[in-house]
Amino acid sequence: MQPRNMSMSGVVDLAAVKAAQEAKAKAEQARAEAARQGGGAGGVSPADLVIDVDEAGFERDVLQRSAEVPVVIDFWAEWCQPCKQLSPVLERLAVEYNGRIVLAKIDVDANQMLMQQFGVQGIPAVFAVVAGQALPLFQGAAGEAQIRETLDQLVQVAEQRFGLTGLAVDPDAQPGGAGQTDAPDLPAGPYDALLEAAVRALDAGDFGGAVQAYKNVLSDDPGNTEAKLGLAQAELLHRVQGLDPQQVRKDAAEKPADVQAQIAAADLDLVGGHVEDAFGRLIDAVRRTAGDDRDAARLRLLELFEVVGGDDPRVAAARRALARALF
Repeated sequence: MQPRNMSMSGVVDLAAVKAAQEAKAKAEQARAEAARQGGGAGGVSPADLVIDVDEAGFERDVLQRSAEVPVVIDFWAEWCQPCKQLSPVLERLAVEYNGRIVLAKIDVDANQMLMQQFGVQGIPAVFAVVAGQALPLFQGAAGEAQIRETLDQLVQVAEQRFGLTGLAVDPDAQPGGAGQTDAPDLPAGPYDALLEAAVRALDAGDFGGAVQAYKNVLSDDPGNTEAKLGLAQAELLHRVQGLDPQQVRKDAAEKPADVQAQIAAADLDLVGGHVEDAFGRLIDAVRRTAGDDRDAARLRLLELFEVVGGDDPRVAAARRALARALF
């Protein structure tokens, strides 16, 4: 397993752009392989939608599977009373969602390394992995309505960002028999076409076009969360598109007082998945500078916070460090 390849940055994080086409290709390969082996005709059983996962099987059962379907991870333990309330709800919903998610149950007592790699501070804790990218969902015993809302958002993002439509479930194996039907599709939102255009532009490498598409949404709906996060992501990719990484790194190393050089290097750090390096570089620039240079470094840092997502613990830590550097 390569935990560095996973990001805790939220449902529209930067890695989603690069992972989208790869995830789609892996999903098609997985489906083709299942069909070749004779398992593609009837689909999976509902029993396959809730699985126990350990450290040895994590890459196969979670990371590889997440290229085809969102994998929800339930960190639990036998001694945890709230876990005993939450886990049955998650298991029931995993079956009810009919192949649109898979639930992976991880016993933290037997899998301490996985608990540490996900930064789990207490249980129950629920994460999701989509196309190899990890994101936190919630911690503690949440109510069923909240869980459903969270899972609906997860499924929607997996479909729109990665084209992951889930697993085919054998209808004859459903608890309700062959008459079981999928949940009805949600009606399209007023900006779905513009948001889809932005995603297509991102996938095609047209970052300027994606920026404009997101701005078109925000011009009518300034509070649209998906467009705001998508815009921050697209603007970052647009900025680094024409950079020479080797020269940018050289300039940043040779000119530590050059704020623009540090800003460019921080952008590359983030695109490369080195979130803490990007944040630390700009916080150091804020600490060393004043006036316009300080403002430039601070504002770029705030933009990168938007890309990663405010719920990411690395953002919270960096905000505290920024406050110390400023005051």
